[in-house]
Amino acid sequence: MAHLHHPIAEPFAGGMEMHTRLVADELVRRGHDVTLFARENSSTQARLVPILDDSFVYGTVRHSHSRDEALDGAMRRALARIEDGGFDLVLNNSLSPLPYRDLDGHPMLTVLHTPPTLEKVNAVIEAPGWKPGARHTFVAVSRFTAMAWRSLLPEVGVVPNGIDLDQWRAVAGQERGLAVWSARITPEKGLHLAIDAARAAGLHLEFTGIVGDPQYFEDEIRPRTGPDVRYRGHLTHEQLATQLSKAEVFLATPLWDEPFGLAMVEAMACGTPVAALPNGACPEVVLPSGGAVADKASVDGLAAAIDEARTMNRRKVRRHARRYDARTMMNQYEALMLDLARLPAAESASGPGPLPDSLSA
Repeated sequence: MAHLHHPIAEPFAGGMEMHTRLVADELVRRGHDVTLFARENSSTQARLVPILDDSFVYGTVRHSHSRDEALDGAMRRALARIEDGGFDLVLNNSLSPLPYRDLDGHPMLTVLHTPPTLEKVNAVIEAPGWKPGARHTFVAVSRFTAMAWRSLLPEVGVVPNGIDLDQWRAVAGQERGLAVWSARITPEKGLHLAIDAARAAGLHLEFTGIVGDPQYFEDEIRPRTGPDVRYRGHLTHEQLATQLSKAEVFLATPLWDEPFGLAMVEAMACGTPVAALPNGACPEVVLPSGGAVADKASVDGLAAAIDEARTMNRRKVRRHARRYDARTMMNQYEALMLDLARLPAAESASGPGPLPDSLSA
């Protein structure tokens, strides 16, 4: 079950969309019979069941009530198909509250991609008398995110995100003095701070990504562009790998509790060190040898991290990224799913066994 804000297709709107397709396609390659419930015009090697018309645009729905009605209606269509479909297990990669409430009788692995800030999900799991289904298992994408969720859920494991390391590698020569930033262009991603810090460090910056907040772009970003700061558009993975390879340093500037940060791993896999703000899981992902983390979330703090990161050995940075190999992630997912699918309902009170809590699990 994908989240429905954007299609699961390149150029991906963000890391969750990439993650969803990677997981679905890899499960198919491993011989599983996979159905993906997602937006229309998604792309996957799995069997696609489109449950929301592609005319729905998440960021432009005027009233949040109408937007939520559309999303909930689509998710109910998916749940009805699941009830009738004879599936062995559900992998919940959605942001919807409905699977927590309405799939309690099904084996389900939920991957927690965000901090516990989804109001509708929290309303379900904090309701009096709610408890997860006996065959529901939860894993977060980082230790930081798992710790945040453990105040609300009884047990949360950790399976760090992974990428296809064969797809992300140095494919272009390094361009001296270039910094790169890539993410959804929204206030919480902090592009304005990245621009100011790159200038403070004496670098020129090229940034890429979907414009998720047009007003923010016009008010804060466009006035900051110039000969030394350029927008390169919304790139495919192949184009982005070239862009990352050219950079001396990649800037990660989340102004929220970043749950993981796949773009940082993509940069490191290309040998490009990361200069990151100290928010959320950034230190967990970048340190000790993938880059540098600012001592505070400020222009000066990030500029100092840029100066440190750009001198790092790129081979060591690439080696650091290998801990986030998608095969490691998929091995852990597959083991958890097989355990859940084999667990008889009558014996489900004992659960599927201990959950992973580290990269070495």
